[in-house]
Amino acid sequence: MEKKLKDLREEYLKIPIPKELNDVVQAALNEKPRKKPRVGRNILVSAAAVLLIVTASVNISPAAAKAMSDIPIVEKVIKVITFVEWKEEANNSSAVIKTPAISGLENKELEDSLNDKYLSESKQLYKEFTDSMSKLKEGEKGNISVESGYVILTDNETILSVQRYTDTIQASSSTESQFDTVDKKNEVLLTLNSLFKDDRYLQVISENIKEQMKRQMAEDPEKIYWVEDDDFTAFKGIDENQNFYINEDGKLVIAFNSYEAAPGYMGAVEFVIPTKVLSDLLVGDQYIH
Repeated sequence: MEKKLKDLREEYLKIPIPKELNDVVQAALNEKPRKKPRVGRNILVSAAAVLLIVTASVNISPAAAKAMSDIPIVEKVIKVITFVEWKEEANNSSAVIKTPAISGLENKELEDSLNDKYLSESKQLYKEFTDSMSKLKEGEKGNISVESGYVILTDNETILSVQRYTDTIQASSSTESQFDTVDKKNEVLLTLNSLFKDDRYLQVISENIKEQMKRQMAEDPEKIYWVEDDDFTAFKGIDENQNFYINEDGKLVIAFNSYEAAPGYMGAVEFVIPTKVLSDLLVGDQYIH
């Protein structure tokens, strides 16, 4: 790209400006301003001159035209940025809260709703932390650590998957996450239900997760999942509100927060669902394949 632009610039510098074009530009530059502000007039004149020069160079030089045609068109960019970050330290406690924001969507209703949700979540988390600090007695230590942020899990031509997480340490530790997956082309928020023809997927995915849990425990005695049928805390299955995302390989990933499907020491756990298990249930293969 840099070489093409350099070649184009050199080609342009070799081209003499036609007398007619030079007269037009000079007349524009010498023209006295009217009632409009001088700054605005100069900007318009400069823009017109540049446009005329570029047009002339493309018309005159085939090489310049070819170089221009090889420059790719810049498409819209949908990205995630850190909108605001709160930091607080007091009474042997700390909080670091990063709030993401999505930009670049033409669907401003979706963009605003997601960003409003992210900001609201961060404000609530910050309030909970400051409230807990205010309840401490003089000289008492809170011994609380809260870290909240986000991770871009998938960002390709089709989808954007974002995870917002909160790690809390207070005597024990826990991790909670929420996920959003956006169809970047159609600019809609994907739900688990929207990926499947009907609700049969709930049982199919649940059974596959149970199989993975049992296999992992058989292979590694240090892993424990709440999957035994006679356990009142046993994992019974997912529902339509289950946390999920689609990874870079186009696979469905089911995610659980701490203590949802396993003891706390296991932390947050995830299960990649084989696409062959889901193929007959999917509405299409544009997302999961």
